[in-house]
Amino acid sequence: MSADLESELLNGKTAIITGASKGIGKAIGELFANEGASVVLTARNEETLSETVDGITADGGEAIGVVADAADPSSPEMVFNRAVEEFGQVDIMVNNAGFGEMVSIEETTDEHFEEVLGVNLFGVFRHSREAVQHFLPRDEGVIINVSSVNGNTPVNGVSYTTSKGAVNTMTRNLAMRFAGTGIRCNAIAPGVTETDAAEAWKNGEQEGGDEMMEVTEKYVNLDVPETKPLDQAYAALYLASDMGKAVSGQILQIDNGGWL
Repeated sequence: MSADLESELLNGKTAIITGASKGIGKAIGELFANEGASVVLTARNEETLSETVDGITADGGEAIGVVADAADPSSPEMVFNRAVEEFGQVDIMVNNAGFGEMVSIEETTDEHFEEVLGVNLFGVFRHSREAVQHFLPRDEGVIINVSSVNGNTPVNGVSYTTSKGAVNTMTRNLAMRFAGTGIRCNAIAPGVTETDAAEAWKNGEQEGGDEMMEVTEKYVNLDVPETKPLDQAYAALYLASDMGKAVSGQILQIDNGGWL
């Protein structure tokens, strides 16, 4: 191992992770804390958020929870202020909050489209904009967006897939804006992962009809094993740490090869 790498890869760093009470966000929070980071976890459900924070602190990690809705325009400033108050500064922003759906375009209302993009796209934009304000004075910081394989293979609902394609473009735009600086932006694109959302998707319980599941079956190898939340967290750790210090503008797909 390089002498430049700490035994704890995120020692001394502070990370904000949205949608962190369960699933991929929870796994990222737990791994980052295990690697020495102080983590600020946000979610709408106070009970599950508190359970996640308590689990991290019980294992010796530094964590606080902030109840926040990623779609609320006032959330980013509030969350960052809380993080700075508790830990001094923010080094890593992980935009994980989001939800899936399977509604085809002919069934999609304006209200539904706006609701999905409010979380999956506008939430990412606002938290990234807030992060940049904190990173610019120090010329240092990392943004990691949790996109989806649907950003490249758009087989789910039109709102969800549009949001993830836009997140991919936003990720590259930020990377180009800050190329050559100490600020980096990348995304991970999870495939089917062992989460409540994926279970609902497989069982046809996500909002929407059968039309888009038929599309999925045409273009996706559904026999490939699912990934685990920790697989996605490892990818986020690579991008957040000095292991990925030369990487920016990349969409790292983690899907066991099922969405090629």
